[in-house]
Amino acid sequence: MADNTAPVFRKVVALTSAVCVDLSLFYASGFVATHGVFGDLSRLWVSAVLRCLALIAVTLFTLEDLKPVLIRFITAHSVLPAVFETGTRVVYHEESQCGLLADMRCWLMCAGASLAAALFWELTIPDADDAAAGKEKKQKARVLFMRVLRLYKPYYSLLFGGFVFLSLAVICEMMIPFYTGRVIDILGSHYQQNEFLSALLFMGLYSLGSSVSAGCRGGLLTCAISAFTCRVKGKLFEALTKQEIGFYETIKTGEITSRLSKDTNLMGRTVCLNVNVLLRTFIKTLGMISLMMNLSWKLTFLVLMETPITGLIQNIYDTHYQRLSLALQDSMALANEAANEVVSGIRVVRSFNTEKHEARRYDNHLMDTHTLKTRRDTVRAVYVLAQRLTGLGMQVFMLYYSRLFIRRGQMTTGNLVSFILYQSDLGHNIRTLTYIFGDMLNSVGAAGKVFEYLDREPLVSTKGKLTPDQLKGHVSFRHLNFAYPACPKKPVLKDFSLELKPGQMTALVGPSGEGKSTCVSLLERFYEPQDGQILLDNEPLKSYEHRFLHKKIAVVSQEPVLFSGSVRHNIAYGLDDCSLEEIQEAAHKANAHEFIKQLKKGYDTEVGEGGGQLSKSERQRIAIARALVRQPQVLILDEITSSLDAECENKVQQALASCPNQTLLVIAHRLKTIEKADQIVVVGDGRVQERGTHRELMDMKGSYYKLREKLFTEGDSPQ
Repeated sequence: MADNTAPVFRKVVALTSAVCVDLSLFYASGFVATHGVFGDLSRLWVSAVLRCLALIAVTLFTLEDLKPVLIRFITAHSVLPAVFETGTRVVYHEESQCGLLADMRCWLMCAGASLAAALFWELTIPDADDAAAGKEKKQKARVLFMRVLRLYKPYYSLLFGGFVFLSLAVICEMMIPFYTGRVIDILGSHYQQNEFLSALLFMGLYSLGSSVSAGCRGGLLTCAISAFTCRVKGKLFEALTKQEIGFYETIKTGEITSRLSKDTNLMGRTVCLNVNVLLRTFIKTLGMISLMMNLSWKLTFLVLMETPITGLIQNIYDTHYQRLSLALQDSMALANEAANEVVSGIRVVRSFNTEKHEARRYDNHLMDTHTLKTRRDTVRAVYVLAQRLTGLGMQVFMLYYSRLFIRRGQMTTGNLVSFILYQSDLGHNIRTLTYIFGDMLNSVGAAGKVFEYLDREPLVSTKGKLTPDQLKGHVSFRHLNFAYPACPKKPVLKDFSLELKPGQMTALVGPSGEGKSTCVSLLERFYEPQDGQILLDNEPLKSYEHRFLHKKIAVVSQEPVLFSGSVRHNIAYGLDDCSLEEIQEAAHKANAHEFIKQLKKGYDTEVGEGGGQLSKSERQRIAIARALVRQPQVLILDEITSSLDAECENKVQQALASCPNQTLLVIAHRLKTIEKADQIVVVGDGRVQERGTHRELMDMKGSYYKLREKLFTEGDSPQ
């Protein structure tokens, strides 16, 4: 306990000693001024040096250490009266009250101003590691901001027009308080009608110019934001569609939709709204300060003392608000993900009677979001309160001193009214300037998340260039080792080798989860194997041009995915130059033409979201037609016959038999599909366990024979 108390006691002693020594020297300086020992300026500078040395000596004696922050504060506190008095006499040829005498009010004002300056310095130029971290953060924000600005390039004309009208609006706004004070002075002194009408005319013109310019500025910048947001969303969506399948298995849907919907909108604000407000406020602030200096430079310096305090409050607020905002974004992404899961899997939720469970889960996510929002809003409320109290305190000080200046004849009532109007607006502008930097950091942070996706290179490259005129369809799996990105330590394929020959049908069989569908995913280049390679006509798959490869290799899965649109759109999906005759021919081969013609609008019938207007068998046949219309050289059928009746299956098989040079890979459990294959491959534990024809494998009475007994019904046995 004593170890914790000693440093605190030492600091209290140091502070008390420093205050006593400094006050003694400060009042001694006033005594010297009263008796005229030195000239005023000489006395002030000698006093500043003595106070600085004395405070450093006291601090070293009591704390035994002198940090850079203390040196800066002591220096500023000691020399401030001398600097202020010297500047006043050189620029304005006047003497301030603190220059003529020394009292507690002057000492407190100097101490407060020095403390505010020291705090402002530490926030803007921190030491050592803090400086390096802050510099790195600012540099990153600057780079992101410039990238956002470059994305605005097509809309530079709109931005330029908006900033021109912004400047006009600011100039007009600044002149309105000046003419307001002018009107009051005219009414309060000798009334002259011409001057009064002239002042009113200029007030009206500046008000009209401000309103028109502000409206034009808002319209142009809003158009720029809208166009930019559309462009960024398009680029982000395009970048997302190029990512490998493993990316979507590790990134949640809610996070992706949050980037598309929310963060892109924040990016648009980075330049148009934030920079708009920043420039407008900065120009207006400089203009107001110059006008206020003409009205009363003393009151202006007093008002500007609010800036460091406002900066400190803003810095504390930004630190907490940004942290809570990031946590809130993640929480909202989790809530969106939970809602998306339930909506997409509503049939499962209903069948297992888990509606209340899912409602509670979603409600828990909402409560987490609500808690974070409450904390964020509380921080915001405290920040607003602190800002208002600071502004109110400064206004009280200003009114107190302005009363003294009016009594001394140093300013008129009209000047005071103009100054008050400027001051109230200036305080708001200073708070806006400090706030806008924090808001820009939030916007740039959102831009950083978007750029992460825009810059991300897919792990499965799609930069191949090979597009041969003739493709045989000879596929070789050579010593593949593969594990899914979500489970990198759980290998699915182990030293897997297989050959698919043109004009032959190869069937993969084996228990579920042993790697059959993984072979299809690798052949489709959804993933890259960790070891080994897949060759197509003795060339690596990654060498082929992406669009060419996926036209020559087509897959029909067990659970086909259809998109909102017509039947024709779904069959020709991804093909820009597909005629109706080709679509109908593919539908004939897939045994889909007859049921399509019976639909209300035939091939123009809407299938609904996910093909919900069609039965599973109809969706399956449309998916087969979608694959066949591409005339692929390698066709993969993954458990498709489970949704087809015997007649449909026979017709599909006859259609496939009409393509003698096609390489066909089938994953199926129905014996009639498998037994006709040229090659049957039994996959187990990620390896090829057996291969051969149906008769050869049955005679071996190995894994295939056991699978037949286990998986196939007697109704499927050979006739």
